[in-house]
Amino acid sequence: MKVAFVRSYYVMEIFLAIFCFLLIIYAFLIDYYRKSWNQIPEFLPAKSIGNTFVSIIIPVRNEEKNLEILIGSLKEQRYPSTLFEVIIVDDHSTDNTWKLLNSIPPGSITIKPLLLSDWISGNNEILAHKKLAIEKGIAQAQGKLIVTTDADCVFNPAWLVHIVSFYEATKAKFIAAPVKYSTNNTFLSIFQALDFMTLQGITGASVHKRFHTMCNGANLAYEKSSFIEVDGFYGIDNIASGDDMLLMYKIYKKFPEHVLYCKSNQAIVITSPMNTWKDFFYQRIRWASKATHYDDQKIFWILLLVYGINFCFLALAIASFWNYNWLLFLPLFLMVKVIIEFPFVNSVANFFQEKKLLKYFPLMQPFHVFYTIVAGWLGKFGSYEWKGRRIKQ
Repeated sequence: MKVAFVRSYYVMEIFLAIFCFLLIIYAFLIDYYRKSWNQIPEFLPAKSIGNTFVSIIIPVRNEEKNLEILIGSLKEQRYPSTLFEVIIVDDHSTDNTWKLLNSIPPGSITIKPLLLSDWISGNNEILAHKKLAIEKGIAQAQGKLIVTTDADCVFNPAWLVHIVSFYEATKAKFIAAPVKYSTNNTFLSIFQALDFMTLQGITGASVHKRFHTMCNGANLAYEKSSFIEVDGFYGIDNIASGDDMLLMYKIYKKFPEHVLYCKSNQAIVITSPMNTWKDFFYQRIRWASKATHYDDQKIFWILLLVYGINFCFLALAIASFWNYNWLLFLPLFLMVKVIIEFPFVNSVANFFQEKKLLKYFPLMQPFHVFYTIVAGWLGKFGSYEWKGRRIKQ
């Protein structure tokens, strides 16, 4: 009995030492992100409107409920309508998306609806439908600058003005731009908004410092010539996800000094959170499924660190069923995690004008730990549904 007690004591001591070591590394990493985020200058566009012709490419699948709002938001853009076109590629929708695309009057903007089925059949053996839709859209694009977004997004009227002005001022080959979730005061939407806002802060910080590559496909811009020069999605076209980050890294390897982040309030794109926990987990599993395909090894080690810390929380919770002494450390370490992350999240929330959400931040920690572990594991070994398709890893 005494031997078992001593052994248990040493196991606890070693585990807590490892956990503390990981948290110290994590604290330095998060503080680095905070400092880097705060160092990004907020972009102010030139007084004159740019003159770059832009092709906005939007892959859609079963988006009939979003099309009217999407097109209405695009019509409100202050960038001259003669200098941009909208290419919407319908990826085998089974609802009225295609019918609506051809019936909504374009008004002052040029809209080109395309059917992905004109190039491929609807079979599920093709994994990268979204990449293929973007690729076909780019093939039809007249613009020098390609801007990609999603059907469930809305835009500030100055969105395109800021993107183009940033492009013309910096000569960027690839631009990552800010995205935030709308909220409807439900627990799920607030949880997603806080989690995603943190990811956006990491995106801006890492891109600004060229620490690693990160972005979101709801708000990207890149030169058509750069896309062609890196052979587009070739080499990553067998991966279901990654039309954003995997492409970004390809362009970064070719033009490391010309991959930039546009930190501008007017350039923020607002997108919708997932409506159900099931859809949320499928989305995050889809994101996590890219992890093993990153050539950027810094991201891999950072993800491993984050996963390891969250796994330690799970191990603490499980161990507490056998020994209540373990339970004493669980709230303590959760508090430490909040203290480490809060200054960074606060800075990012200030930019996105979402400081009202910060009161929920400590309450979300147990749920964040749980979803990180589940999504990370299933992203490697599980399967998920997306847009009515079953994707196996």
